[in-house]
Amino acid sequence: MKKSIVIVGGHKKASILAKSILKKGYEVIVINESYEDCLSLYEIPGISVVQGDGTKPYVLDDANIHNVDMAIALTPNDEDNLMICQLCKTQFFVKKTVAVVSDPKKIDFFYAMGIDRAVCTISTVTSIIEQQAFISDITNIIPIRGGNIQIVEVRIDGYSPAVDKQLWEINLPSEVIIGCILRGDEALVPRGNSRISMGDTLVLIAGQQQEIPAIKALTGR
Repeated sequence: MKKSIVIVGGHKKASILAKSILKKGYEVIVINESYEDCLSLYEIPGISVVQGDGTKPYVLDDANIHNVDMAIALTPNDEDNLMICQLCKTQFFVKKTVAVVSDPKKIDFFYAMGIDRAVCTISTVTSIIEQQAFISDITNIIPIRGGNIQIVEVRIDGYSPAVDKQLWEINLPSEVIIGCILRGDEALVPRGNSRISMGDTLVLIAGQQQEIPAIKALTGR
């Protein structure tokens, strides 16, 4: 029997994550409150899409998430993500829950409330997913407990000194790696010779306080 995963919220992140999970052979259910986002998600072959507020038990029930293997809460609201994960675990017996947390000070609280993984990120978890390790062992990539690792999106505009440079040419702090390049609707796994283009969004995985000099090196600001 295929393993199954439910993703709640996060339109662009949910889309990228769903496509990555499908390639691994998982069944995917996506719940999103926005009708427009659901229409876009419906275009991804092989996923089930349910419109509704994932903090409501009846919406989770309509999505038939009973006993799915993992629930991932990607909404921009920390409290909603906590509630979603708790509902999935306590009422629908989901085996593993993962929540995006915008405030690193809340991470220990999320663990104390029974959430299996709390990912501290400013706006995305796609870098982890594109490195193909999110499902199997998230802790091997980012030891996020305590907020010692930050995941940061950096938008590259026309004034950025990084435009047209290859990654190896950019002087980043030693505790910073570029985990993913978001270019249009694509999520690219970077290599040393990957060239940065205007309009790219770079997903940085940074040690504590290292994101600031990294952003300056990439944007000049």
